[in-house]
Amino acid sequence: MAMRTPVSIAAFVASAAMAASLSACAYNEDLGRSQLLLVDDAALGQAAAQAWQETLSTQRISRDPQANARVRSVGSRIVLAAGLGNRNWEYVVFDNDSANAFVLPGGRMGVNVGLLRIVENDDQLAAVIGHEVAHTVAQHAAERYSQTAAAQLGLSVAQGVAGQSRAGQAISAFGGAGAQLGFLLPFSRKHELEADRLGVDLMAAAGYNPRQAVVLWRRMAAQGGRPGTPSFASTHPSDAARIDQLEQYLRARGWG
Repeated sequence: MAMRTPVSIAAFVASAAMAASLSACAYNEDLGRSQLLLVDDAALGQAAAQAWQETLSTQRISRDPQANARVRSVGSRIVLAAGLGNRNWEYVVFDNDSANAFVLPGGRMGVNVGLLRIVENDDQLAAVIGHEVAHTVAQHAAERYSQTAAAQLGLSVAQGVAGQSRAGQAISAFGGAGAQLGFLLPFSRKHELEADRLGVDLMAAAGYNPRQAVVLWRRMAAQGGRPGTPSFASTHPSDAARIDQLEQYLRARGWG
């Protein structure tokens, strides 16, 4: 039997890895595309619960009854529209001045008071919450985890084959910023734009005005835009790109 060369071994491993990846692909009807899902949101539940508990223990929680009632009201309507009302959701308002909100797998939603100060109405609040819930509907957390795991596995295999050669050193170098800019970050930007589109669908289904999403992102851009930051080196699309694509989608849906 002929001995396999490092190149043939690499090709064999790559073929096996590709076959495993293809077997883990699932079609997401909400996104209209297939996803690489080595895990699902349920598998990330423990890590999400730990992150949530850490956030609760390290961040100040707002006791403002009106703010909490508002987030719970808008959040509940979006959650029901997303078909995720079959779980017990936790809604927490954090006494944080940054204009931010987030949703963790397992039914956990956090909204900062800084965001509540920026939004002019519940429609705009629904735009942000709809965007965050859309990440859950799209299983973006699981997909991002799967992408990262697959990338790390591929780099580990390649490093093992290439050893300490120049090729191996180059692969090691690419495993940092190069791999992120070349593979991981573009998917993250794609996730953000998908969540924008799916988020306005959830807004409309929940009875909110989807056109207010554009108004909200314009306000966000005016409040905290970072001019000069190149879009390709960011995990989020630029404000201009986000607004332009969202306006196109609203017109296509008849909401322009």
